[in-house]
Amino acid sequence: MPTRELRKPLPDGTRNVWKPITRTTPALFLTALFGLQGKTSIVLGGTGTLGGAIADAYGRAGSYVYVVGRNQENGQRRVNLITENGGTAEFVPCDCTSEIDLNGLKNHIDQAGRSADVLVHCAGKNSDTPYLRISDDEFRMIMDTNFNSFRLATKLFIDFMLAKSTPGRIIAVTSATSGIPLSRVPIYSASKAAMESLVKFLAREYAKQGIHVNALQPGFFPAAQNAKLLEDVNRVDAIISHTPVGDFGKPEELQAAAIFLASEFATTFVTGTTVTVDGGFLNTTL
Repeated sequence: MPTRELRKPLPDGTRNVWKPITRTTPALFLTALFGLQGKTSIVLGGTGTLGGAIADAYGRAGSYVYVVGRNQENGQRRVNLITENGGTAEFVPCDCTSEIDLNGLKNHIDQAGRSADVLVHCAGKNSDTPYLRISDDEFRMIMDTNFNSFRLATKLFIDFMLAKSTPGRIIAVTSATSGIPLSRVPIYSASKAAMESLVKFLAREYAKQGIHVNALQPGFFPAAQNAKLLEDVNRVDAIISHTPVGDFGKPEELQAAAIFLASEFATTFVTGTTVTVDGGFLNTTL
């Protein structure tokens, strides 16, 4: 296994950037650049479709994975899949909208002697209620699940990363709807846009401490939170016709981008940006 120079934030703001070894095999080079061996990854919303696929990818890449969410059955099923594929993981029940629960998660990780090398926020809630009929309770539910839980998680885990001098990687899973006026999901879209705005602020604020923050922006990936919207055949046809690859995304097609953003060494000069995986949806006009 090739050695890698560990990048640590320095007091004067300079960086130790990893220099790739010159003589190696392609497999060892890619493992050195993108592998997550020895890392600890926390996937909030890892019990869902996309979060679960990301957790699985991190386990396969060598990371210890905390699968975090409210659904114990789904969480344990994901942990079992990760271990069957040779990875290591555990499920931690957590309401990601609760600061008490998130703080308990952080303490659990700390007591296990682990750091927070990678934090992924993939918890999400959607609704197709027409704008004029959205109640205050529904508005708060969507904003709390999507945006405020991201705020709470980053507040706690950035502090944890700083305390341990961890060159952490934070990934907010947002949405292709965050920047365009897609019909029927106004509050969901607004919550994801708020996440992307906070990503930019956090990236600017903590880069010199070695913490990089980016957004991963999926296009249309069928999952539990958008299942109701995709029952509309006309809407499905409109989405597919607007997507150059002519299909919905498969969860596994998000994994490579998620591994890239989690890699300490592949992202030494990447922060505050959005990586879009949407089959060309956002680039398509008439």
